[in-house]
Amino acid sequence: MSDVSEMPTEDQLSWMESGGGQSETKGGGQGEGTGVEANNEDAPGQGFNMAPGSQVTDQTHSAEPVDLRQSQVVTATSLDLPNKSKSDRTHPLTLDWAFGINHSLPVFSLQDHERCVILYACSHVAVIYDHTSNTQHILQGHCNPVSCMCVSVDRRWLVTADSGGESLVIIWDTYTGIPVRTLFDCHPEGGVAALALSHDTKYLVTVGAGAVQRVCIWDWTRETDSPLWVTELSPKLRVQTHVLFNPADCMQLLSNSEKRVVFYRWGEGSLRSSAPAISDKTFKRVVGLFSQSVFNSGGVQAYSATSLGNVLLWVQERGHSTYKALRLIPLQAEGITVLTVIERFIVTGDARGQIKFYDENLKLINSYSEFGLDPIASVSFSKECPPSGSKGYAVDCTLKAEPFVMRNFIFSTVTARVAHVTPQGNVAQDLLMEHADWLGAVACHPQQPLVTTGSHSGALKVWDYERHQQVCSRVFQKHPKVQCLAYDPRGFYLAVGFASGEVCLLDACTLQSETEDCFSHTTHAITHISFSRDSLYLATADAGKAVMLFQLRSTEGRQRWQLQGRFQSHYHPIQDLLFGEQLDSKLPCLFSLGLDRRLVEYDLQNSTEGKLVIMQEMRVDQSAVPSCMAWYPPLTPEHFLVIASHPDRMKLFDCTTMMCRKTVLSPTRGSPMKKMVVLPQTQDSKSRHMAYITRNMVGMQILPLDGNPYNSNMVLCHSTGVAGLACSHDGRLAFTAGGPDSTVFCWEMSATALEAAAALGGKDLTPFYSLLEGGRYGAQYREVEDFFYYCQLRSQGLDVTEPTRVSTHISLSEVPFILRAMGVYPTQQEMEDILNELKFGHHAETGRCATELDLPELIRLLVNRRSMQGLQHQDLLQVFKVLGKPDASGRVVICRDELLELLQTTGEHMTQDELALCLGTLLSPDPEEGSEGRHWEDVLPVPREITMETLLADILGLSEATGGIQASSDADGSVLKKN
Repeated sequence: MSDVSEMPTEDQLSWMESGGGQSETKGGGQGEGTGVEANNEDAPGQGFNMAPGSQVTDQTHSAEPVDLRQSQVVTATSLDLPNKSKSDRTHPLTLDWAFGINHSLPVFSLQDHERCVILYACSHVAVIYDHTSNTQHILQGHCNPVSCMCVSVDRRWLVTADSGGESLVIIWDTYTGIPVRTLFDCHPEGGVAALALSHDTKYLVTVGAGAVQRVCIWDWTRETDSPLWVTELSPKLRVQTHVLFNPADCMQLLSNSEKRVVFYRWGEGSLRSSAPAISDKTFKRVVGLFSQSVFNSGGVQAYSATSLGNVLLWVQERGHSTYKALRLIPLQAEGITVLTVIERFIVTGDARGQIKFYDENLKLINSYSEFGLDPIASVSFSKECPPSGSKGYAVDCTLKAEPFVMRNFIFSTVTARVAHVTPQGNVAQDLLMEHADWLGAVACHPQQPLVTTGSHSGALKVWDYERHQQVCSRVFQKHPKVQCLAYDPRGFYLAVGFASGEVCLLDACTLQSETEDCFSHTTHAITHISFSRDSLYLATADAGKAVMLFQLRSTEGRQRWQLQGRFQSHYHPIQDLLFGEQLDSKLPCLFSLGLDRRLVEYDLQNSTEGKLVIMQEMRVDQSAVPSCMAWYPPLTPEHFLVIASHPDRMKLFDCTTMMCRKTVLSPTRGSPMKKMVVLPQTQDSKSRHMAYITRNMVGMQILPLDGNPYNSNMVLCHSTGVAGLACSHDGRLAFTAGGPDSTVFCWEMSATALEAAAALGGKDLTPFYSLLEGGRYGAQYREVEDFFYYCQLRSQGLDVTEPTRVSTHISLSEVPFILRAMGVYPTQQEMEDILNELKFGHHAETGRCATELDLPELIRLLVNRRSMQGLQHQDLLQVFKVLGKPDASGRVVICRDELLELLQTTGEHMTQDELALCLGTLLSPDPEEGSEGRHWEDVLPVPREITMETLLADILGLSEATGGIQASSDADGSVLKKN
């Protein structure tokens, strides 16, 4: 295979580095079926400037020429990625290392002459891994999982694409790691399913992942927004998952699905395709499912491999550019998973882990079958040819038994194993052996730089995260699905919870265990596992909504773990499990938090063998759903338990009285927080910090919690969702487990960078002004100010003739009125929590209870208490589906009498007079008349069957808006506005 014959010119490289990377596809010519005329109009490009490893944005600017003498892309002559100094971190969270691999995508060999360098995908990033120096260079730019990737013949250019919303195609320079071109949303129907570069690297073909696949051919070195040629494929051709250019003619290419192979020819004003029909009747033999297709080195023939070990031979018809099926060859007994061409050889990888070399007549030349592998996923050959006169090669399978001289190559398997094979000496060296299944269990050693990961494949792997080396591993065969992990505080034990309900306690150094240290007391999956601070208790929570407690006891001179009891303490799934210490006795205590909004404390001292005793339980919220909890650091004289709730609140509860003492806006901005870890104090910062994860992000927060939006920072960590979080014992690194992407990311946290970024947001109230519409001088701030001073007038009396006394404070009794005037409608319990927060906010420091509130405190309270999403249409619709019944027309309605009864008896009870007063105020044309003592028919003049439209328009006076519900009039001060 020869090197690239035509490379981008210096002018083209200049444009690419100056920002020619944005190319938002407007769509070429499209039509029905195949052989569609394409629109070949070039449009002026937009500039896009992106630094290495930065996140892609949609900001554009005009392209400007750059000095080629300063261009890293032009001046780079070999693979020489820059070293990133850890002391120069400018971001609070920096991706430092990626553990894992996307085993469904190919692994490419970039270099192995002096260094062994490979390229592979890992979740939504691409990783250039130098095995020789044990270093990684991570290419970040996608916000969806990488769905396909390819490299140029000389390994200089890498193309990655993703599937999903706002998909991207990015062309990277592998020598420098710089993205030189980005195609934005070129397949908006669902992203990219397959792509390939032409042999001369000038052209790029992309195949969409939508229901109707589009095939686009791009000249990526030109400044254009549109593809050169576009055609649509019929859904009858199935989903095309593999595409390839003809190495001898870049105007020809092919693609295949499991059932059909499509050949393309572009030029002369059109992109035409043909898909010869093939079935089991064609050759009177079962064909099987197509895996991959390739052209031979001359480009006049093509081969398609199948799952039954057959190879279908295609030949180009004379005088035509189309191909026809000539012969179905039963090549081998094993299904072929990989098919590629290198020089004069055709190479296959099969389901039994064998790699075989055939000549162009499909005669077996050599075979590698002694590795004992799982099915082959990819094979990639080195770009360096073996030196002439080399010795030490094994002989081939022919009668002549000649030396088999071949390039070194990389192969990967479906079990996430990557190995480097040197034919000279017939040696295979393992480069990577990663998890190949769902990975959600991650835990860090409390004293050493070790992180342990566990997956549903039953594998446990312990890594030294400072040296980036695997220390030890173990594979469980009986109960393979590892769900959760935890080290005890002393670092002696590693507890493992399985999906089968079994709990095993392993030696933290050897990962071995005794038979009596494995417990199976439930058939429900273990979801949480935690040790007490003295390492004497172990608690687990399972999918059966129950908590199990184990205690370490000395029996017969040996310490053994024994079951204390199991209790189903929740009626909804358990969200978190946490040990703590009693403030007076320092004895361990245990809490569990459920989706049922209940916090349960267990009495460990009075729990006997076989019986787990509950000490107390409380409801932590009336409407929000709690998601996780943690012990708040001792920043104040009081001790708090912090609980995060969906969607955007965090509450601090006093550890002694369990009173809600503070409620602040969550740093996740509406995304549910799944786990949080308070970090130990570092030497370079006087503040305390907290790490947390949301649905697909990892974040860092400055403590104490106050709702300041600039005190936190979040970055995308796993586009398919985060399943686990663990932090190193020194608080410097955070590890996130990606679940379905089989990946663990290591993030370096910089407290200095986070505090510097927070300082840019301003001091005192400045950050909170940004959360008000219009900021400090906007209409919403003036509205708050007007209500603040109106409350002073109202408390002094509106009909007095004496001069009004203006103050900087208002009484706490006015807080409920001003909050409701601003559109915050707390329940009675929530209002009691607010008043307790204001009254006892500084009681621990001053010993006095507050009776007044100033304007800055009111703004903080308003920002932290108001809903970020407002009242949503779908929320009301769900309520009506639960409480109401469908009428004859299918509309969901609620009977008027049932609605009135629910308002009086469910939730916080209302008396008949209170309900009459509220409804009379809403519906009476003259609210001053009052409603006390009036009949329901007079107070509620609406039909007996109430629909959602009736409730919104006639009772509440609200109108539906896109994405939310807003007030039809501003007179009532409602802020139920559009989301």
